[in-house]
Amino acid sequence: MSKRELSSLTPKELARIERDIARKHIGKFPWLAVTAGVGVFIGWLALWPLVLMDVIPAWAGFVAATILAIIGYLPSHEAQHDIIARPGSKLRWLNELIGHVSTVPLALPYGLARVTHREHHKHTNHPEHDPDYSSRAPGPLSAIWQAIQNVQPRARGGYNAYGRLLKRLGRTDVLRTAALYRSAWFLTLFALAWSGHAIEAAALWWLPHHVGYIYIQYYLSWAPHHPANETARYRHTRSFRAALGNIGSLGMQYHIVHHLHPRIPFLRTPEAYWEMKPVLEAQGARVEDL
Repeated sequence: MSKRELSSLTPKELARIERDIARKHIGKFPWLAVTAGVGVFIGWLALWPLVLMDVIPAWAGFVAATILAIIGYLPSHEAQHDIIARPGSKLRWLNELIGHVSTVPLALPYGLARVTHREHHKHTNHPEHDPDYSSRAPGPLSAIWQAIQNVQPRARGGYNAYGRLLKRLGRTDVLRTAALYRSAWFLTLFALAWSGHAIEAAALWWLPHHVGYIYIQYYLSWAPHHPANETARYRHTRSFRAALGNIGSLGMQYHIVHHLHPRIPFLRTPEAYWEMKPVLEAQGARVEDL
């Protein structure tokens, strides 16, 4: 339909067209997400003997581990939304397995990620209820600086914001599991350092955790929601043009489609976006991909 024809439709009629487009992209098994989730975990494990036996230098291991940590969030994100398999289905175990193993290089507890991310979807840009609201910043450089501040021990945002959210939700089970996870991570890093492998531990797990978190905060939290001052369905998220392209931005250029239809697999989001774009514009969405 032309823009003129779409502009004459009611919001309900536009929403019906939008849902019809979304249905075309939902329900297809995300093989690449499953493969990537397992591949990231195996690739990260393989880095340890390669670096410890001096096959590759620690700096190269750091670069590889950081890339794997960042990429690993994407298959976990699919699992967080039950895209690999719905609760009660035969492959539910695979959904949960991918969710857990793909975030190990990032040292991110899957349960924590799932609960807080779903709350982000429910309360996007809400100052009190959105756990990612602390990523809000006036510009790109300040967004990076804010993400760095959020990983500090006494920060108001980041993991501390997630902890406050879990307490408010009464999800002490997730909070305890996350605390045990983080404790095990710190103890492992300490043990490696004590045994004379502090550089390797920092290069392959500690630094990738922090750099990966900052990168993800920038592209998954700040960029798609900036300036994060609206909460309406078609206004709390946007499409945008990333300097690093769709791959470098982890596909977040079309994040608006994900918020509107979170069951659409990650790799089908760009195609769905371009099909929906005229409808989204007619709905008054923040289409800012120029």
